[in-house]
This record gives sequence, structure tokens and C-alpha cells, in this order.
Amino acid sequence: MSPSPTRVPTGARVFLILLACLALLPIAALAWIALTPAPGVWPHLLEFVLPRSAFNTVVLLVGVGFGTAALGVGSAWFVSLTRFPGRQFLQWALVLPLAMPVYIAAYGWVEFLDYSGPVQNALRDVTGWTSFRDYWFPDIRSLTGAVIIFTLVLYPYVYIPARLVFMVQGATALDAARGLGAGPARLFTKVALPLSRPAIAAGVALALMETLNDIGAVEVLGVRTLTYAVFETWLNRDSLSGAVQLALLVLLVVGGLIWLERAARNNRDFARSSREREPARLDLSVTGKAFAFSFCALPVLAGLGIPLATFATFALRRLEAFTEPALLSAALNSLTVALLCALLAVTIAYLVLQTARLHRSKRLALAGRLASLGYAIPGTVLALGLLVPLAGFDNWLDGTLRETFNWRTGLLLSGTIVILVYAHTLRFLSVAYGTIETAFLRVPPTIDMASRGLGRTGRQTALFVHVPILRAGLAVAAMLVFVDSVKELSATLLLRPFGFQTLPTLVYERASQAAIEDAAPAALAIVLVGLIPVAVLNAVPSGLTRGKMRQLAPRPA
Repeated sequence: MSPSPTRVPTGARVFLILLACLALLPIAALAWIALTPAPGVWPHLLEFVLPRSAFNTVVLLVGVGFGTAALGVGSAWFVSLTRFPGRQFLQWALVLPLAMPVYIAAYGWVEFLDYSGPVQNALRDVTGWTSFRDYWFPDIRSLTGAVIIFTLVLYPYVYIPARLVFMVQGATALDAARGLGAGPARLFTKVALPLSRPAIAAGVALALMETLNDIGAVEVLGVRTLTYAVFETWLNRDSLSGAVQLALLVLLVVGGLIWLERAARNNRDFARSSREREPARLDLSVTGKAFAFSFCALPVLAGLGIPLATFATFALRRLEAFTEPALLSAALNSLTVALLCALLAVTIAYLVLQTARLHRSKRLALAGRLASLGYAIPGTVLALGLLVPLAGFDNWLDGTLRETFNWRTGLLLSGTIVILVYAHTLRFLSVAYGTIETAFLRVPPTIDMASRGLGRTGRQTALFVHVPILRAGLAVAAMLVFVDSVKELSATLLLRPFGFQTLPTLVYERASQAAIEDAAPAALAIVLVGLIPVAVLNAVPSGLTRGKMRQLAPRPA
């Protein structure tokens, strides 16, 4: 029995309507700016930019989609349902590449495979070759290289929910199929894959959105995508309207990804099991165990180990750089923005979900969903949609106050970290919303009724009953938003105030100037910060780990 709906207070309605308006502001601004003509831009784009960018984007998305699905589902299958040496270590290590930003992985792999890198140096030492004219070596700066690197970093988006399905929610079905005589191959293709279809769809959709969001990795790898074309059209060709029109094209691609994800699910949900237990594991042959270990270990080594080792080597050569004022200032700026973003995102998501739960209003729930749409918008596109209206507001306010009171306000929003915190909160609100919503699902309505029956008001229930119960979910949400904010490059690069450096922008600027060794300390700091939540989540007991995995399971925006 659920508590009956109550009338929604005016203050709550105003709050949620304002929140939805702030979330939809960048999209509305993009639509308005796109109506401005862009003379001379589109002929150039259609002839020289769009064909190549569209082709690269499609190939990259298809390659990353298939790659992350194969790696994520395959590794989840081996660690969840088979026995092989090293399985217990690898089952949590496979999540670690998620701490590595794609652009840092790209920089690391380029240095590792470069002509002056350790691989080609070792090759010349062994063979006696003296120059690049003596041999051919594959170029990582290519579309194929981009597909491989993105796949190696983003496959955990599929691995996490797929493993959850195999370990807990599909345990009964898998054991029943095994009892009916299904062998390993048939068990995987006929039972496990259909069970994990919603998980695969959700994870692949998130991985593809992250792929579209990137501009750092595709630039260093020489792959011009539609997102990078937006960045280039705005800054290099000085055409705001042309960039916005391209940005809307990118949003159409994102909308298509979300639609495909929904269609793939076809109103299906994750497999449910009445008992939280792991299924019986399959015994593999010696060859099978070696293959399973290699299949699971190589993504960890390639997605995290090699880039991390590359930057750690560079950083150890420059220990004095860790106390460099520019690095310390960038670290402080990153921490400030990330902490503010985490606090705002968790608070907003909790208030929205608490209000919707208390008043059982579908409209309020819809407002919350609208507010969490930012994750689906690539950072470059989001920056365009925010900078123009906020800069216009700043200029209007400054002009009005100057004429009326002779006051000069300057850029209150677009020229300070306010716009940066706004963009980060809007972009990562979905992460907090999905995590806290999942935690709320584990709180039965009877607790609310018992609290109200004991005389507590709705606010007292939210503060003194729900918060203690949800503290783990709230902490995980804050941690995830914090780490995502620290790693964010695309929006930060375009929205940061003049002279304002964060760790990602410092890495980007120094790497763009071919000073990759100078960028190593900042890159290493970003990766180590990203490893914190993974280490925390994997240090808790197994029962709690499964709960955290549910909260981490990707939910499409």
C-alpha cells in the first residue's frame, strides 16, 4: 500500500519549473541562434568538413559500440560465471579504466607507440633498424586507433551492468538452463545475452555519448568528428551560427542514440531474481582458463596500465613539477568547481526525487527528468548553448545599471566560475539523479507511512529518516559527480574565465604544445582522483558491492 498523493506546494512547483527551465536553456538558446544566417559557412562545411566528419563520427560510433559491447559482456561473463586464476582480482580491476579520461589515454598511447617511444625503440634495438625508412609501424593517430582507445577506456560502461545481470539478477535463469543441459556456448548465446540485452543497450548508449562528447582525444589522434567540427567552426572560422547549426546536428545524433537504446530495450527490464546469490561457475579447460585470463587482463593493462605507466614515468622525471604554482592553482580550481558541482547536483537531485516521492506527482517526476537531460548534451554543444544567453544577460545587466546608476558590473555569470559550475552541474546532474533514484527504490513506502504515523512531517522524514538510510547512495552520487567534474574537458575549455586553468585544460594546453612530459603531473593527478571512487566501491564487502554496482549501473539520460 502506498501513501496517498498530497497537494504540491507552490514553492516546490516553482522550484521544479525553474530547474527545468535552467536545464532547457541551452537547447532553447541553440535553437534561437541557429535561425541566424551563416553566409559562406555552409558551402565550405558541406564540401570540406561534413563528409569527412560525418564519416569519421559514424565509423567511430559503430566501432566503439561493437567494441565496448564485446569487451564488456565478454569480460563480465568470464569473471561472473567461470573459474580461472586471477578472477577475483580482475572482477574489480576491470572497472579501473573508467577512471582514465579518454583524452589522457590517447596522449599516453601516442607517446607509448611514437617513433621515440619505448615500443619502437625496443624494436630498433632488437632488429638493428636505424630509421623509419627501414620498417613500417602502424600509426595510432588514425580512425582505427581512435576506435581501439575509446573501446579500451569506455567498455566498463557495459561491463558493470552486464556483470550485475550475470551475478545476481539472472542467476536463477542461468542455473535453470544449466540444469536442462545447456552447454557453455548455448548458455551464453541463448540465455545470458538475451538477459543482458537491456544492460548492453544502456551501457553502449552511455559509451557512445561519451565518445561524442570528446574533443581532446580525437584532436590528438587526428580524427575530425562532428563534435570537433563544432569546436573548430566556432573558434577557427569565427562563425557562431554555423557552429550552433552543427551543434544541433550533433544533438540529433544524440537523440538517435537515445531512441535506439529505448527501441533495443523494447519495454523490457533487467532480469529479476528473487534471491540475491551468485550462480554456479563453469569449469574451464587449461586453454580456456588461459584465454579467459588474457581476455580480462588485457583491457585493464591497455586501458589503464600502459597510459598510467607512461605518465608516471614522465612525472617521476619531473618531481619538482608537483609543486609548480601553475599545477597547484589548476588543482585548486578543479577541486573547487568539482566540490561545488557535486554539492549542487546531489542536493538538487535529492530535492527533486524527495518532492516527487512525497507528492507522488508524475509531472514533478517529469520535471526532474528534464533537469537531468544535460548528460546527453556533449560538453562543446552545452558550452555554446550556455555562453551566448548568459553573456547576453551580463551585457544587458551591465548596460542597464551603467545607464541608470553608473555602475559597472562586468561579466557576473559568463566571466566567472559561475558558468563553469552551472555547466558541470547541468551535465552531471543525471549521474546524481540516477544514483539516488536507484537508492530510493530500496526504501519501501511503508517506512514513509511509519514515519508519518509517528507524527513526523514530510520535511522531518526527508531529513531524519531518508537521509540516514540513503547516506551511502548520496555519498556515491557525490563521489561520481566529483570525479566526472574533475575529468571534464570539453565544456571547461570553452567556458572557463580568462586565465582560469583546471587540471584537464592544463593537460590539454601543454599536450597541444607537444610538451607532454610537462603535462604528466596534471594527467597523473586526474587519473589518481578518478581511481578513488573505484577503490572505495571495491573495498566494501561483497553484499554492499552489489548494491553499489546497482547504483553505478548506467542509466541513459
